[in-house]
Amino acid sequence: MVGPNFRTPNPPTAERYTPAPLPADTASGVRAGAPGGAAQRFDLGAPVAARWWTLFGSARLDALEDEALRANADLASAQAALKQARELYLAQRAALYPTVELAANAVRAHNSDTIAPPLANNAQSYGLFTAQLDIAYAPDVFGGVRRQIEATAAQADNQRFLTQAVYLTLTVNVANAVIQLASLDSQMVETLGVIEANRRTLDVTERQQRMGEASTVEVAAAQTVLEQARQLAPPLQKQIDQQRDLLAALLGRAPQSAPFGAPTDRLEIGDLSLPVELPVSLPSDLVRQRPDVRAAEANLHTASALVGVATAARLPSFPIVAVPGGASTNIATLFSNGNAFWSVAGGVTQTVFDAGALRHKQRAAQAALEQSKAQYRSAVLTALQNTADVLQAIVDDAEALRHADSAAMAAARSLRLARNAFEHGQVGILPVLNAEAADRQARIALSQARGARFADTAALYQALGGGWRDRT
Repeated sequence: MVGPNFRTPNPPTAERYTPAPLPADTASGVRAGAPGGAAQRFDLGAPVAARWWTLFGSARLDALEDEALRANADLASAQAALKQARELYLAQRAALYPTVELAANAVRAHNSDTIAPPLANNAQSYGLFTAQLDIAYAPDVFGGVRRQIEATAAQADNQRFLTQAVYLTLTVNVANAVIQLASLDSQMVETLGVIEANRRTLDVTERQQRMGEASTVEVAAAQTVLEQARQLAPPLQKQIDQQRDLLAALLGRAPQSAPFGAPTDRLEIGDLSLPVELPVSLPSDLVRQRPDVRAAEANLHTASALVGVATAARLPSFPIVAVPGGASTNIATLFSNGNAFWSVAGGVTQTVFDAGALRHKQRAAQAALEQSKAQYRSAVLTALQNTADVLQAIVDDAEALRHADSAAMAAARSLRLARNAFEHGQVGILPVLNAEAADRQARIALSQARGARFADTAALYQALGGGWRDRT
């Protein structure tokens, strides 16, 4: 077989993803029982669960994932493309064998008297029956056919990995949509609380103005703060609507049938459990787990095989043709009474002049191989970058959540002190309302920090390949 023999590229030799070693555990320090506040541990070399989303401990999320896997149009399209690639491979594999065609003809004719009779009995009017097999075979002397089969098999592998990538992207997108909806819903509740606190502040300020205790400037300032808070709600609602519509599309539903559409149909961030044990595959294992890297490897394999195809095209071919059959005026004696015939022909074909077309095609195939090598290296580096980004984000998310939780606790304490001072007549209502608005703002930031931690945990499973190798 002419052309290069494909070898799987060597895996990365790096032992970790980040410049500095990852901590054994992420930060904790949030209030006991708070959603998403547990410390997470990195388990180096641990396997990635195929159904990783079940680690979030939500039966509702599990049901939505299963529905998406059954009904998503993109996944169904990818699976159909995989079947097509498989059948094309099987069709190409048949090129190794001879082709046999059966031909049968029946003719009724009358010859002109000026033309010699075509039959041995000199009849001018006759019926003639003919049946024959046309057998053609071209020995794969230089391996061009086998290289083409190799290329087609690699293309089928590429489609298999692309299908797994669609599967992985789908499951991550469903999980992210659910996490985002839960986080945004919590933020909306707190935002409405901020609006209500600022509305009450404006009411009190206007009442104080009527009593001569507040100026018009203070009323305008309170109204400004209220309107600034109110303008936060529409963008949040827009994000909620968009995430809900996205989730409906991922599930194969129309937007009007989206989940979490009813006011009573909600999924709070507290309904999800944060996975505590996080697998961290070695870089050498990562390239065998990521479907995008495996797809790039399959493309590299295809390009390597096509170099062999282009090389073999410049070498001689040796076609062989055999035609056995029979011809008779009576179908019953088609193969008897000396009516059988046969022929066998062999030849050799070699392109002598084509203005360099085959040579340039071979060079183009070699250039495509170099391109595929660069694309594979890029895919590996992208995989390492994605994983490093997510691992560092998980560490940073834990720190951000710890500070957001501390800020929320401080705001809650400030609100308790303000209410206590108000109850004892030490301050008016405005400090209480301001403290309540600040408490709500701190809760919004806390919800955002929790959502980011859940989302980046899901992103880690995507970066590691999602455990697709455990699926059939």
